[in-house]
Parts: sequence; C-alpha cells; structure tokens
Amino acid sequence: MRDTSSLPANWEVNVVFSIFLFNQISANYLSSIGITRRFLEMKSQWGLSKFISKEILLDPSNGYLVDDKCVFGAEVFVVERETVTECLYLKNVDIPYKHDFNISNFSKLQAAWESEKFTAGDQDWNICLYPKRNGKGAGRYVSIFLHCIEPKNTVKACFTIWVKNQISDRHNKGTGTRWFSASASSWGWLSFIELTTINDPKKGFIVNDSCLLDIEISVLAVSQ
Repeated sequence: MRDTSSLPANWEVNVVFSIFLFNQISANYLSSIGITRRFLEMKSQWGLSKFISKEILLDPSNGYLVDDKCVFGAEVFVVERETVTECLYLKNVDIPYKHDFNISNFSKLQAAWESEKFTAGDQDWNICLYPKRNGKGAGRYVSIFLHCIEPKNTVKACFTIWVKNQISDRHNKGTGTRWFSASASSWGWLSFIELTTINDPKKGFIVNDSCLLDIEISVLAVSQ
C-alpha cells in the first residue's frame, strides 16, 4: 500500500486482490485467483512468490515480454469493516465444472452462436461466440464471451475457455477471473483467435466444418 499517512494509528485494511499479466500476442491475461489479505502498518505489502516462471516470462514467443516491456494489472476490492453492506459467501471450488461443445457447420455461422445453458455454482451460464468478431475490427477475429444468465447476486468466477486443436495439443485458450452482475453479466475476449488461423485447415481448429469449444469454470464467491 502507498500513501497511508491519512490512516489512523495501528490501521489495518482487508483486501481481496488479483494480479494480471497481459499476453501481448494473444491479447489474453495470465491471472491469479482472488487473494484475501490483511494489510497492516507493520505489513503493508503482499504478493505472489511464484506467479510465472522466469523462463516463460523472458521468452518473447510467449507474448508476455515484447520489446523489453511487460504489462501488469491489478483488481482490488477493499472489504469494509465499519458496516456490513453485503454478505460474501465463499464457494467450494475443489471440483470445477467442465463442459464441452461441438459447433457444427461453423462456416455457415453468421452473426453469433450461443451455447446451450449450463449450471455452475447454482448459477446459469452460456457462451457466446461471434465468428467474425463483435464490434470494432469485425472480420479479423473470433470473439468469445462467457455470459451469466439473469444473475440475482454478484458472482465471482474463475474460468478458462478453449478452442480445441483437433490434430495437435496446441489449443487456443483464454483465462479470466471476474465478478458478474446484472450490470456486467458478460466477460470475454474480442480478439480470441484470428479468423485466418481458425479457418486454416492445416491449423486443426476446424475439422469437417466443426469447432470444439471447452469451458472449465469455478464459482469462487457470491455477494448478496
């Protein structure tokens, strides 16, 4: 923590935080699951001792270090102690929910493909795929979003989505940890994979005009 001069003596602040490292090639994020820590006057720093290996970070082909620059981010939630404004329920995430989808007739998709509804952490979800990107830059990328269907509460979820490679183990994936709510019910990637890559038969993402999509999701907490 910085600039704690305005805090009272013997201060303490409870925080839930996540750290993100931007992949400058795939436009995805490497992220830590939300960590809860108590910051004190005598202990004002917390972090991760093994966030990413030095070998992976320094290899330019991995996309985390480009032109000798890397991009970090942080998401911080301060847990108030004076008044209780919401109840936070932590979920058992020992067994994440997994589901796979087969998108047939991929070349015939027009505006969007939506998966069937599935339930994880007592909440309904689905996946939306835009075969020619959603929004600015349409026609160059495939966009993929995870959608929380009619959330009654604020839900924190950690999720990974794969477009599976059907001829090798070089799958394309994105991982994120986000809060979903009625006002922000979708999270994902505008530029998940390039159209030229997914449509190239030699790459193995489309076989017999079918695309395989997998998701793994863990609901970490529910705020009411």
